[in-house]
Amino acid sequence: MHLKGYSIKVFDLEFTTDHYYIKRPSIVEQIPFDNRTFYAKFERINEPLTDLVVKQHFNKQYTVAVPLLTDGHTDYLVLEYKGEEHQRFYYLTKHLFQTMKINTYHIYQGKDEEKVQVFIEVDGLSLKEADTKLQEISDNLKQKLTKRWKCLPLLSLPEAYNIVTLPYRPLS
Repeated sequence: MHLKGYSIKVFDLEFTTDHYYIKRPSIVEQIPFDNRTFYAKFERINEPLTDLVVKQHFNKQYTVAVPLLTDGHTDYLVLEYKGEEHQRFYYLTKHLFQTMKINTYHIYQGKDEEKVQVFIEVDGLSLKEADTKLQEISDNLKQKLTKRWKCLPLLSLPEAYNIVTLPYRPLS
């Protein structure tokens, strides 16, 4: 499924979008969603992501995020772990994917050493299908590890929260 917008490659990942997000030090928007209010620190920038912005992200001048959804579909399922058992999470995830026959994925380090980001490639999966698949993966991980990860994209989050920060370096 080819999504509209501009494509940019970050390591082995390709994102197609016409906007991106920059993290700000304070709340930039209140988002009412499903009888809840979300407080966003990521400001939407309605321009294509450029190599310069990605470079500034790598240099930690900005924290840049990209949307995971386009027209209700995604090309990546994401697991983000932050905690002291990050190495265990890394190896456990690789083993779990082998048993679940998930072959196309990439593992990266986030902004600090304790943050691991796992991107599973999918082909234009609907948000509902993505949510179901991520729940299955998460349930399998919970059997072996205390839950310190989040899954994206999810039905229970507004579109502006179904975003992922760009990774900083590959781990696999």
